[in-house]
Amino acid sequence: MPETHPAPFDISTVRAILFDMDGTLVDSDRAVERSWLSWASEYGVDGQQAYEMAHGSPSATTVRKLLPHLDEAALVVAAARQLELQYDDLSDVQATPGARELLLKLTLKGIPWAVVTSADSRLAKARLAAAGIVASVLVTTDDIGAGKPDPEGYLRAAELLCVDPADCLVVEDAEVGLAAGRAAGARTAALRGLDGDLRLNTLNDLAALLT
Repeated sequence: MPETHPAPFDISTVRAILFDMDGTLVDSDRAVERSWLSWASEYGVDGQQAYEMAHGSPSATTVRKLLPHLDEAALVVAAARQLELQYDDLSDVQATPGARELLLKLTLKGIPWAVVTSADSRLAKARLAAAGIVASVLVTTDDIGAGKPDPEGYLRAAELLCVDPADCLVVEDAEVGLAAGRAAGARTAALRGLDGDLRLNTLNDLAALLT
């Protein structure tokens, strides 16, 4: 049988783009790692394991997995402490390569976009501001009942943009986020060597498609 190749991605069919924040639009890797290592030291768990488990997921979800022996009140305190360590650690938070240029291009072309993040509103706004990004549509864990890999956040963003999820492209750097995008019925663009309908090395690759 002749070898078959996947059809090239047709960006012209995308009516809106939904971005993850950390690791996708915002380079906050070092800040996230510092916060989890500090928190893990305080709570007596493996810091590197905590950091790896947390990637792409809400802090509270990871805290529950790491500290299953705690009661509800103690879990709330532990999750709040983890976020507290992140709020003010913005010294090296910046936009990822190509992020601001891509967003400007989307604006000039009239393609709506939104940010869907596993951070809460306070943290999301702080990191986006540190990166010089202003999102007119922002969906955080404060706005939904279930975080990634649940599709609720991406479905909410599509609704706010008045675009069918099937016409959206979800841009992610974590498996849980890609799973959320697929579950929402959107197409996916994957960073960090992950598998999506479109694979990106940086956001510059996506900008190059928007000719």
